[in-house]
Amino acid sequence: MRAIPAIDLREGACVQLVGGSYDAERVRVDDPLDALRHWRGFGFRSFHVVDLDAALGRGSNAQAVSRLTSHEPGLAFTVGGGVRDTTRVTALLEGGASGVVVGTRAIEDAGWLAEVTERFPGRVVVAADVRGREVVTRGWTAGSGRTLDQVLAVLEPLALGGLLVTAVHKEGQLEGVDLSLMREVVERSRHRLYASGGVTTMDDLRALAAAGAYGAVIGMALYTGRLDAREVAREFAE
Repeated sequence: MRAIPAIDLREGACVQLVGGSYDAERVRVDDPLDALRHWRGFGFRSFHVVDLDAALGRGSNAQAVSRLTSHEPGLAFTVGGGVRDTTRVTALLEGGASGVVVGTRAIEDAGWLAEVTERFPGRVVVAADVRGREVVTRGWTAGSGRTLDQVLAVLEPLALGGLLVTAVHKEGQLEGVDLSLMREVVERSRHRLYASGGVTTMDDLRALAAAGAYGAVIGMALYTGRLDAREVAREFAE
């Protein structure tokens, strides 16, 4: 399993929010490239970039995304946040993203998702943001009315690059992961699992690895120093 630092973008800066709430920003790095360089210094080579403003329809951090994905050859970036049309998927992949994360439209428009995964096999990651066991959309502000099991069944035949499953109720809380949720996904889906939400300790990472996760996205615990980046990279960076 690989550990993947999160670079969440808001108003051109790299931030960390508690529970995804814009009113609960806990960390801010004014230049996202400083965050990238910092994590690169420990040996991380894979990164997860989210345009929070685009996800909520509040603006765009496309310029910051481009600066990150073009900064250094050979790094792997999954990029998401407000990606709701094929043009944006294409632009991100052509701009250096290894994979593109699609959430709201992927959940709401199965026809479009099938079309875009056929066009870009293995490079589209579907974000299933879960609160309880309901998949939520639109920057975690709306319930889809669909359970995780229902969504997984629709996604199973597609040529995805993976599933990014975020335990929204754990996000930014520094209280550990929802291990039962992640085990459930591994058992019920053939797709790679990128686990997100609540990673706090090395034991959390080891438990996710044992459960079969392909990757673990880490935000708050790295940015606050709760996790030792050097130790994480030594065991879980590629």
